Amino acid sequence: MKKLRIVLRLVGAIQIVLGLFYLFAPAFSLEAIGHSIPEDDIFYPLGMLAARFLVFGVAFIYIARDPIQHRLWITAMVFIQLVDLAVGVFYTATGVVALADSLFPMFNATWIAALLYLWRPAPEPVT
Repeated sequence: MKKLRIVLRLVGAIQIVLGLFYLFAPAFSLEAIGHSIPEDDIFYPLGMLAARFLVFGVAFIYIARDPIQHRLWITAMVFIQLVDLAVGVFYTATGVVALADSLFPMFNATWIAALLYLWRPAPEPVT
């Protein structure tokens, strides 16, 4: 359970960092990872995305204290990471995004999904 708690805190920290960058420095964040800078109106939905990153980040740091009680959140993050990975594979395979720009995020999605899935608490037995 200790290794799961460490991973949950790490995932939480990653989400918070992403949230802060997308909220306060979206153009810098996109450019730093090799993406084009969108029109200014796109920063609004990126700010809304930042809110989700921040909430999930804080939640994961909180649930690291008692992962058994929060299995649903852990499973939800597995699915989020699988969608992230699938989107990365799709846009890389279709040539929209260069492998150099998608490899690190896809790697992160893979290890996060795998470790959370493998180390998630077992479901409570139904009585």
